[in-house]
Amino acid sequence: MIIAIFGTSIDPGFSTDLGRIFLALKERKIKVFMYRPFYDFVKRNCHIQPDLDGFFTSGDDLPDRVRLLFSIGGDGTFLKSVMSLKNKSIPVVGINLGRLGFLSDISRDGMDDAIDLILNEKYEIEKRSVLKVEGQNGLFGDFNYALNEITVTKLDTSAMINIHTYVDDEFLNTYWADGIIISTPTGSTAYSLSVGGPILTPDSQNFVISPIAPHNLTVRPIVVPDHYRLKLRVEGRGTQFLASLDSRSKAMNFPGELMIYKADFHVKTLKLEEHSFFSTLRNKLMWGADKRN
Repeated sequence: MIIAIFGTSIDPGFSTDLGRIFLALKERKIKVFMYRPFYDFVKRNCHIQPDLDGFFTSGDDLPDRVRLLFSIGGDGTFLKSVMSLKNKSIPVVGINLGRLGFLSDISRDGMDDAIDLILNEKYEIEKRSVLKVEGQNGLFGDFNYALNEITVTKLDTSAMINIHTYVDDEFLNTYWADGIIISTPTGSTAYSLSVGGPILTPDSQNFVISPIAPHNLTVRPIVVPDHYRLKLRVEGRGTQFLASLDSRSKAMNFPGELMIYKADFHVKTLKLEEHSFFSTLRNKLMWGADKRN
């Protein structure tokens, strides 16, 4: 079996945990390819010298027989690992060395048991839907996809922006707001959740349209089927607004237009036998922490 390991940086205090991962893979004679910038960081800051079979800087560098990719860090690292793979169909395993993670749901405490389950193939593969955006001048280049959300926001600190929104060419609403979020089911527990959007299960075939600080309080988030194509026409008093795909952002000139629709591929993630989306919700959101429940 060949496994790839991706990361950006970790707190040196987690060096022992990272060393346990490499040791577990070595004991099971797993071949390991590591993201080269992460290797350089680990070698320089964590004083770990892992036994590796190769390096990669993009999915194109990986052998076709790579079975899984371990993303070491939080949800931000998980999203960057998807970008590094682009649309290469390798399931991603999120090992959380941070604080809060819905994508990276394997905790430090449960890491050893989780690795045993993974290497014994006691898991299911989940397919996560992806958003694609098209805009002016080849916006976001050749990888114009988002696993969590596409966000449009104002650039200055004063005037709101106007976002004329169409669903399958039918006018939905003009949002006079600080911005708008179009999220996948995966992204429903991210930025969209923080502005009052609903939580969707990962297998929901929907998008969530969530306004950010709308001027009209009657404007609420709405869920639409993911086979719809969305169009956003953005206007404002300034000169530019910000368009973001997960952690990547680009400034666009007013007036600007974005077409958003479901991509023709999925991102694969792992669901362990002992994990579920609902147990993750209870754990991460501390549901049931009130002892009366």
